[in-house]
Order: sequence, then structure tokens, then C-alpha cells
Amino acid sequence: MSRWIDDINSRIALGWSSLWDTVVNPEPDLGEANEIVLKAKKIAPVIWMLGKVQSGKTSIVRVITQSSDAEIGIGFKACTQTAKIFDFPAEAPVLRFLDTRGLGEVSYDPTEDMEFCEEKANLILIAMKALDPQQESVVEVIKSVRDRHPDWPIVVAQTCLHESYQPGGNHVLPYPYSADLENLVLDSSISPVLVRSLNYQRSLFENISGPAPILFVPIDFTIEEDGFSPIEYGIDALIYALQEAAPETLVSILYDLNSSDIDPFTKRSNAHILGYSTAASAADIIPVAGIVAVSGVQAKMLHSLAGIYDAEWDKRTLGEFAGCLGTGTVVRLLASLGIRQLVKLVPVYGQTAGTATAMATSFATTFALGKAACFFLEKRKLGISNPDGVIEIYKRELTKAFRVAKKREQNPNPGGE
Repeated sequence: MSRWIDDINSRIALGWSSLWDTVVNPEPDLGEANEIVLKAKKIAPVIWMLGKVQSGKTSIVRVITQSSDAEIGIGFKACTQTAKIFDFPAEAPVLRFLDTRGLGEVSYDPTEDMEFCEEKANLILIAMKALDPQQESVVEVIKSVRDRHPDWPIVVAQTCLHESYQPGGNHVLPYPYSADLENLVLDSSISPVLVRSLNYQRSLFENISGPAPILFVPIDFTIEEDGFSPIEYGIDALIYALQEAAPETLVSILYDLNSSDIDPFTKRSNAHILGYSTAASAADIIPVAGIVAVSGVQAKMLHSLAGIYDAEWDKRTLGEFAGCLGTGTVVRLLASLGIRQLVKLVPVYGQTAGTATAMATSFATTFALGKAACFFLEKRKLGISNPDGVIEIYKRELTKAFRVAKKREQNPNPGGE
């Protein structure tokens, strides 16, 4: 046991020179970057967005991803003549939003788009303006899809609630729509017209087949200039509904992206860490703490995170980071998590662990490395050195990431391309 642990430690130490070359002086490699995107896409869950024109689909994507409207507008890429896909983040997608042309448009036949989208989607998210009763075109598509895929969950976001408000009105707080809508009739602060419209839209789905849930969430996502507060009204209810309906892998992603107790830097870095970890998992890369034979995926992740924290990796910075982790500590942490025959994870032996173990290890070590790097970069920016904190973050996030990876094994959700 001690012999191969010593060997791993020595190779970790030797690996720092190649890590410096890769991270400190990276050469542009568009082919490698494209490969990372493709690898991430293979696993990233796909949310199929349906709805009429101006129903609020873009606002939903903006709030979930915290991207700007401009970023979303540029980020959507055509995948058929009339359907588009938005990868988030673009460098290593962890979520994909599939958007079709507005249903109900004159001269638009959605048949081709529906066939394409059905091959990709993991969950359907419908946007309906709350006061728009003309939803026949949307409901017909859903009926057709559910006839073929009765186990597909559906979340219906009933949007633009403020269109029912009196002049000077605002959102009702606390959020009242979690209860049965029949109880809202007695609430004088909520427009009876709005309640009737919400109920009518829900009634349109009563005869849709399939055991999978159809969940309804009234929301109103605006911008500050509109004058409504909060501007992301109903976001917690929407995330909860998506988590109720979504596959397990999507649940964990949504939780990490939208935890209310984290700062904007952490939210932004979470998406990149998840995306690059997914790419590492799909590539079946088997590093030890991301240091032995460091892959291009992990090197690019470190660069991406440094950009978020307005930092740069140099030999001194990387040396400090390596010192915080401590190679012996890392090996002991991996062993303590119960990974059998850890020696097989070292590529030099010409062996690999089982596919599931390899993918879980690749995902978890990349994820933990990213989290530890964020903690390190944040503290360094403040002039603080906290080696114990770095390794504690690594330990905590490695354990968490292995749990997530196991769920991914049990509930695979290939997005495909």
C-alpha cells in the first residue's frame, strides 16, 4: 500500500511542471476547446422551452442562468431552420435550453422542430402569459408529445402577472400561489380576472395523458426599470417545481446555480465548475486531485475561474495552491472515500477503474479542485492565506461531488448533439 502511495505522491510532485506549462503558458487550441464543449454536451440536461412569441421564455433563461439578455441573444445557436439551442456556460455547458419558434405563428409548421427536440429533451418548460387564454397551439403540441412520451415531466410557467395589476400595483407578498388557486378568490389583493385566467389555463391540460407530473407556477420576471419588486417574483417556486419534476442530475445543477445564500461570484463560478466537471466525466479522465497528468479540461477550468476572480495563475500562485492541497493529504482523502484499488486510477499502470468509478472520480476530483481553487483565489484576492481552509473545502466538496456523481450514474441524462 505504502509503495504505490509513495509512487502517486512522487508523480503528483513531478506533474506540477506540466501543470505550470499548461496553465501558466497555455497555447490556443480551438480543437481542444471544441472537444470540451462536445464532451459536456453529452451529459448536460436539456430543457425544452415551449410557448408563444413574447411569452417570457428568454426571461426565464436569464433568471435561471443569471445571464444578460444580450448574452442570451448571442448565445442561442440555430439547430434547425426554426429552432435554437443555448448552452450555459458556452465553454463547458452544464445546462442546455432548446427553444422553438413561437407556437401559433402564421405559416409555421412545428413538425420538424418537434421531432428534433424530442430526441434531445429531458424536461419541458412551457411559458404562458397568464392573461392569454389562446393557448390551443401549445396544448396541441403537448398532447402529441405526451402521447409518445407519457413519462416526460412538464412545468408550466404562467408569466407576466403584472399585466393584471391596477396602476401603481405591485406583487403580492408573501408569494401566495403555492396554495390551491380556489383559495385566492377570497384574497382581495389578487385580481379575480387573474385567478380565473390561471385556472382556465390549467384546465386546458386536464385531459393530457401520462403519469408524469404537470406543474404550474405563476411567475413575473421583470427588470428594475419596470418598477416591480422583487424583479424575480416566483423564482423560488419555479426552481422548486423544476426540482420536483426534473431528473436527479438537473435537480443538483439547479440547486447549485440558484442557492439564495451565495454571492454572484460563486453563482457564476458554480456553472463553470459543473460544466468542466461534466466534460471531465464524459472524457473519462482519471486524475488524482487534478494534478497527475492534468488534463486540458481542468487547465481551462482553472483559467476560467481565474477570469471570474480577476486573477492570474503563475508559478508562484500555483505553487501556493499546491502547498495548500498537499499531495499526501489528497491521496488520503481519496482513499478515505472508499475508492477501491486507487492504484488503478494512475494512468502509468496502463489500467483504468470500471467505467462508473472512473467517471465518478473524474467528475468529483475536477469539481472539488474547482471549488478549492475558488476559495483559494477569493482569499488570495483579500491578501489572506488559509491552507487549512483550502483542503477543508476540497474534502467537503469531494464528498459532495461523489454523491452527485453516483446519482448521475443511476439517472443518466444524455443531452446529445
